[in-house]
Amino acid sequence: MVGLYWFLVALMGVGAIGAFVPGIPGAILIVIGVVVWGIATGFAGLGFPLTVAILVFLAGIGIDFLATYWGARRAGASKWGQIGAIVGLLLGVFGLLPALPFGGPIVGLIIGPLLGAIIGELLYQRDLRRALKAGVGIVVGSVMGKVVEGSLAVAALIVFLLYTWPQVMG
Repeated sequence: MVGLYWFLVALMGVGAIGAFVPGIPGAILIVIGVVVWGIATGFAGLGFPLTVAILVFLAGIGIDFLATYWGARRAGASKWGQIGAIVGLLLGVFGLLPALPFGGPIVGLIIGPLLGAIIGELLYQRDLRRALKAGVGIVVGSVMGKVVEGSLAVAALIVFLLYTWPQVMG
């Protein structure tokens, strides 16, 4: 049982890292870990940790969209810039951007939305200064959202550890 516990804690640790890093599953891994541990232990004392994990997962979905939207709006991005950022994100995720000499897909996930937003804004407004501002705003919003989402995921992992540690190690 202790081996399963540590495996699930490691899985949830990957989920916490994934909440910070685009392209790696995030809070859903924490939810899965709590549910698997609950199945193994009959959900004894897991009401609060499970609730926190589910709320963090749902909040993370909303935060991703809101942070990107906030960054775009704050920088004055148009719908074209937002669409360009989404297209750039998809190109970065699937590695369709030219191969980068370092960083691989993680860097592509940052560069893709930036370039996509800039290209989208240039197609719409034909103003390089505004396009650069919109691109940076979208990326900054996304990064700030990941910081908040990651912090919440770490908190969910800590809640799980606080509630289960005495049960496993005591």
